[in-house]
Amino acid sequence: MNDDELDLLMDKLTLRAKVGLLTGADTWRTAAEPAVELRSWVMSDGPAGVRGTSWDERHTAVLLPSATALAATWDEPLVERLGSLLAVEARRKGVHVVLAPNLNLHRSPLGGRHFECFSEDPELTGRIGAALVRGIQAHGVAATAKHFVANDSETDRLTVDVRVGERALREVYLAPFEAAVAAGVRLVMAGYNAVNGTTATASALLDGVLRGEWGFDGVVVSDWGAVRAMRPAAHAGLDLVMPGPEGVWGEALVRAVEAGDVAPEAVDEKVRHLLRQSHWLGELGAPRPRPRVSPRPDRVRAMLRRAAAAGTVLLANKGVLPLNAHGLATVAVIGAHAARTRTQGGGSAGVFPHSEVGVLDGVRARLRGRAKVVHVPGPTPAGPPPALDGTWCTDPGSGASGIRLRVLDAGGNELHSERRSSARQLEPPVPPGAHTVEISARLHPAETGLWTLGIAGFGRMSLRLDGRDVLAGDFARETDDPALVHVTPPLHTAAVHLAAGSAPVLVARRELAPGAGRAVVVSAAPPAPEVTTAVAAAARAAGRADVAVVVVGTTEYDECEGRDRAGIALGPEQDALVRAVAAANPRTVVVVNSGGPVEMPWRDEVGALLLSWFPGQEGGTALADVLFGRAEPGGRLPTTWPAELRDAPAVDTSPVDGRLTYVEGIHVGHRGWLRSSRTPAYWFGHGLGYTTWAYEEVTAPATVRAGDPFTVRVRVRNTGPRTGREVVQVYLARPGAVVEHPERWFVGHAAVCARPGEAVTARVEVPARLLRHWDEESGEWRVEAGPCRVLAGRSAGDVPLEHDMELYARD
Repeated sequence: MNDDELDLLMDKLTLRAKVGLLTGADTWRTAAEPAVELRSWVMSDGPAGVRGTSWDERHTAVLLPSATALAATWDEPLVERLGSLLAVEARRKGVHVVLAPNLNLHRSPLGGRHFECFSEDPELTGRIGAALVRGIQAHGVAATAKHFVANDSETDRLTVDVRVGERALREVYLAPFEAAVAAGVRLVMAGYNAVNGTTATASALLDGVLRGEWGFDGVVVSDWGAVRAMRPAAHAGLDLVMPGPEGVWGEALVRAVEAGDVAPEAVDEKVRHLLRQSHWLGELGAPRPRPRVSPRPDRVRAMLRRAAAAGTVLLANKGVLPLNAHGLATVAVIGAHAARTRTQGGGSAGVFPHSEVGVLDGVRARLRGRAKVVHVPGPTPAGPPPALDGTWCTDPGSGASGIRLRVLDAGGNELHSERRSSARQLEPPVPPGAHTVEISARLHPAETGLWTLGIAGFGRMSLRLDGRDVLAGDFARETDDPALVHVTPPLHTAAVHLAAGSAPVLVARRELAPGAGRAVVVSAAPPAPEVTTAVAAAARAAGRADVAVVVVGTTEYDECEGRDRAGIALGPEQDALVRAVAAANPRTVVVVNSGGPVEMPWRDEVGALLLSWFPGQEGGTALADVLFGRAEPGGRLPTTWPAELRDAPAVDTSPVDGRLTYVEGIHVGHRGWLRSSRTPAYWFGHGLGYTTWAYEEVTAPATVRAGDPFTVRVRVRNTGPRTGREVVQVYLARPGAVVEHPERWFVGHAAVCARPGEAVTARVEVPARLLRHWDEESGEWRVEAGPCRVLAGRSAGDVPLEHDMELYARD
């Protein structure tokens, strides 16, 4: 759409109509304007899946591996295809804009939202994020780069003022967003936080860097509820306030324009961005057909299965993997996470998946008819009990599996009633006069003892068991964070004695209060086994098996939007479980089911160690493929993993007096580890396959001029018994430089495949921008002439090949 066409449309709009377009029509939709044939468009969270406009377990979605798992593939074409799958899902659900990718960085291991971000490194994050953008937008669905910028932790995220030096901001935190803009991203989301004293939604970076320097001409949308003041955001490059229809603009912005406090041209520019976006989406002018696509479910599952295997990282292997399914009689699969594998992280990006395959189910399916599979749950991991579903209860009214959901008025009269499969109700219906949400279930305890019952939410709530109160109170809302209010509200629990074979009725009620959301979650868990007994049972089962597979991991309260982690230990129960099983059977494979780093003090005691991340709905099937050699573990670490949290160079996520200072500057991730001369458990880029490789030669130019890209060629040889894939990585160093640089930094990679004994050459293109640095004194990009060292290898800590070249400034 050209400027003349836009001018004609703008002439048809009054000031009030223009301003009306700058705030959402509701939670997920933009405003429509019949005067210019403008229709609303729909946004939905990502990147693990496209939820749509409702939190309803009946409206399921395809669930991809977590963003960390996607980055761990180091495979841009694969990620691009997964972006296309998200676009197909968006079209199926009537969604125009996917709120992904999340381009914030893994600055600290404590970041609660690591699973939703890609990596610690700006270059890898930018490349994987750009691939996802290309995949989504190839199908006429818009992607959204978020959260602009330096929104890298969750503590006080609504108000934190991140203090970061200009050089680090430019070279590290803005870089992935620049890559997304270069890939053509249509929207950028401004975050909650402030940067150097100014909130992101009112930041000069929006007009100065994003639009001015990078040429972004799309829409800047606020994070939901992030705009708190009318004038600062109106004067900045923000275009769209979400959600609506309430907001800080509206009539206040109309009056400000009429009074001369805000220039009408500022409003016009915002409207032009929205109209261009609407035209791109096909929602401006004569309607264009937007067919909904339904891909074959078997093909979708196959893609997700391949993606989960490609992101699985083999951290260590003492010859145990791959397993030979034909040589096994008994396999012990151990751990609560084996049966209830975490397939996704917590928070607004979550979806209700079409289906979920856990590790236990995947191994059973692979060995069906071949070997006996024994499951021992081991000790119960610390964390909240899961939401009630058909496992422990039935609907008291119909007797069918699930729970009964009712909505009552102030007098207790029923306004709505239906059976649901889950007691995790984030958006129960609220018909006119709704006062109370009630969830009831007939429990069917399989064990006698103290069960943990719980209810999550805010306001006046109660739990009654067979007419007797077990928990009641008025639970105040203590946060404004929308993720904690609407998605993961705090859980309140009580211990109740239940007898096996009984059938008590549990009734949970929550009164609806203004501003406190409507989410209500009812949970139940059986008596936790005594830790020593549970660990001993697991060790006995492992000792009797040919191989033991132990699955350990985090809980949804460990890794979740809205809160950072207090630590990265799995806890004494899970550590004791691994150690006991490994002592009982040297052929012990440990699978870590987490979205971010965890401490593994037993890592040298086990036969093999796999990292599955949050692997999506086909995680269990994919892991079985990896365990039994049907697929190679294709993943490489996108983030350095510490042996202990105290070793990590940057761990601080807690603001002081409202400020969080990035004292490490440009030395983030592996750069910080190298600077501190500390050795992590596993370096950025680390990952093994089922063969071995020799790095034989690196070649690169002898001289490079500033502003020119160059090519690095690395010859590697497959020295093992199987065909395999190797991710060849290239780093740069500046020995003797006057300007401060990282000891070395990542600049590119290439994957190669080779048969046993075959040598192949990886070709890695190094962009010219990775040779420059931001000069804070002049406010410009500069390149320092002098020696430059090219290093190639398997990780940031394993670079056996070096090549020296000379970098020259341009004449």
